[in-house]
Formats: sequence, C-alpha cells, structure tokens
Amino acid sequence: MIKIGTALFEACEELERERGISKEVLIASLCDAMVAAYKKHMRVKEAANIEAILDEQTGEIGVFRTKLVVEDANVEDADEQISLSDAKEIVEDVEVGDEIKIEVTPEQFGRIAAQSAKQVITQRIREAERNLVLQEFMEKKGTLTTGIIQRVENRNVIVNIGKTDAIMPQKEQIPGEYYKPGNRIRVFVLNVKETTKLPQVIVSHAHAEIVRELFELEVPEIEDGIVEIKSISREAGYRTKIAVWSNDPEVDSVGACIGPRGSRIQTIVSELKNEKIDIVRYSEDPVEYIVNALSPSRVVSVDILADDEYSHEAMVVVPDDQLSLAIGREGQNVRLAHKLTGWKIDIKSVSQMERAEAQNINNYVEEEPVEEDYEENDELQQEIEEEMNQQAVDEDDFQDDAAEEETSEEE
Repeated sequence: MIKIGTALFEACEELERERGISKEVLIASLCDAMVAAYKKHMRVKEAANIEAILDEQTGEIGVFRTKLVVEDANVEDADEQISLSDAKEIVEDVEVGDEIKIEVTPEQFGRIAAQSAKQVITQRIREAERNLVLQEFMEKKGTLTTGIIQRVENRNVIVNIGKTDAIMPQKEQIPGEYYKPGNRIRVFVLNVKETTKLPQVIVSHAHAEIVRELFELEVPEIEDGIVEIKSISREAGYRTKIAVWSNDPEVDSVGACIGPRGSRIQTIVSELKNEKIDIVRYSEDPVEYIVNALSPSRVVSVDILADDEYSHEAMVVVPDDQLSLAIGREGQNVRLAHKLTGWKIDIKSVSQMERAEAQNINNYVEEEPVEEDYEENDELQQEIEEEMNQQAVDEDDFQDDAAEEETSEEE
C-alpha cells in the first residue's frame, strides 16, 4: 500500500467546492489512474481482475489482483488462480472456490507510470466537469438565464452563463443592438450540443419565448394560470404581438398584462430596449381574432375565403386612411398578424374594393351583346338555309319542265 495522507482528501474537498465535482468521482478517478499506471508499469494491456482500493481511514492506496482459490495441483494460470495452501497463508479460513484479493502494488511505479496516472485523473476530471455542465444546461434548455457578455468573435457574442461560455450567433441577436463586454444580459437557452470538450450552449436574445418568460415574471395572473398566453409573434428589435386569454370572466387579460398605469408593460418594454408590444385579446371567433390582431388599425369587414385543414385565408377591408397602418412598414403589421393568428390575410381599402366591384359589373355588362350577336347569327344562318332549300326546289322544277319539253319534241 502507498501512504497518501490527508492532503489528497483535502484536495478532493476543495475541487468539490470550486468545480462541483463530487469527492466520490475524484476518488474513483484516482483508483482508475492507479490501475492504468500498474498496467503501464507491468506492460500489460488487459487485466480484468486488477483493481485499486483506497482506504480512507489510513489514507493508503494499493493495487490488488483478484484470484480464484483452487487445489494445489490444479493451478493452471498463476495470474488468475492461487493454490489453497498459498491462499491460507493470506486468509486462514479460505476454501476452494473462494476469491481473494492479493496486493500487487509495485515498490516503484516509475516516471512513465506516474505520467499515465496523471493523464487519467485529468481526463476523468474533465469528463466529470463536462457531464455536470451538460446536465445543468439540459435542464435549463428552453428557459431564460442571465449572463455577462465576455467578447464578440466573428460576429458571435460570447456570454458567460455560469460554468461555461455560451455562443449567441448573429441570427439570434437583435438587429442594431450593441453588445458591450461586461454588461449583464438576459438570454434564452436555445440548444445544448455535446462536444469532446465542454458542451456548447447556444443562446438567443431574439427568441419569442423571451417575451413569454418576461410576461410570466411580471404578470402574476399568468404565473397563476388565470391569464393564458395563446400565441406570440415577434420581430426582435421592432415589434411583438402577443395574444392573451383570461380563464376568469372577472379578470381582463389585456388589463392584467398592461398593469396599473402601464407599469408591467413598461418594465417589459424597457427590458426589450423599447421594442413595441401589441397586446391582443384572443378569440375563438376567427373574424374577431383577426380584427384584434390587426390593431392598432380599424377594420371595416372580414370575409373568410377558406377555412379548412389545408388553408386559412381571409379578406380584410379597411378604411382608405387606415391601409398603410394595417399593412405596416414593409408589411410588418400584417406579417405579425399572420404569424399570430395562423391566417393568411389579404388587406384592401374600401376604394380598392369599390373599384374591383365596379370592374366586375362592367365586365358583366360587356358580355351581354356578345350573346345577342350569337342569336342574330343563328337567325341569319336559318334564313340562308331556307333560301338554299328554295333554290334546290326551283332547280328540281326546272329540270322536270325541261324533260317534258324534250319528250314533246320527240313525239
């Protein structure tokens, strides 16, 4: 046995406090390292019956080989078996068929064996750290967390979120946002990828679920389940629409989200760097839901064009002065309304609809004379056929008269 002392256990306890790696994992890593060092020292690759044992009471560690006790004349493999007489020298009450552990700790391991043990311990500590980080952030996946911006590399923002640095790709950043190193930031844990080193955590600052988490934090009615968030559509940095529904008739879903004098919504807007937020009242009636989703514009009428499992389409008519507001800058308002409701929305102004209806009436009127022409052509064709028939009759009469004249002349 090799005397280690209390320093090893103190180091294990310190690592447990600093890195969260349990003492049992470190001791198991040390035992595995001792086995690896023994194999290196003895120049053997496979030895299933070798193990290292650490005695915490005495602070000693040693390498042991497990052997099967056989009759003195039946020893075939000295590495796997031991004779009964030799076994009794170690353990007096041993019998044939028992297994005993025999210490085989070398007196000197050597530099190569010690280096091998060091590599095994280092590798096991890294694996333990990776597993801890992986387990922690797999539990945080799909939730909000707070981190500190470390640096910007190749347009990716590196954010420290505790035991590891997370990556925020450019597509998950808010357009126009300046990410200054040292600033605290609230991010959404998007994905966790397992790698050979520490797990790679992907976070987002533009995900729609950030808005959901912020509302759940600021609005107690949502946390209690009284008010329910039905849908969210977001274009990060510009505008967000959120549809809410109250399960209690006495609680106004929109008012609960706004808060007294707008205090709750103002806190969320400040957190999102003054991003505009439209709180929409959800409705099971698609017409009412579409009208609410197109706020702040006013709507004249909504016509459902298609509503089945394959498509949901609606035609919305708005006043002339509300057309640009309903569509939004670069189509943002109607695009967010489409994402929020799941309906394809076609917007027209009142004057556009009137012109379209007038055009349809004109097309209908122009088609009527064509039908009269067809009737006139039919009458003309009938007259021509009657004249042709009369001519055929006249020709037959003429031929009959000519035949009679010839007969009379012959006579």
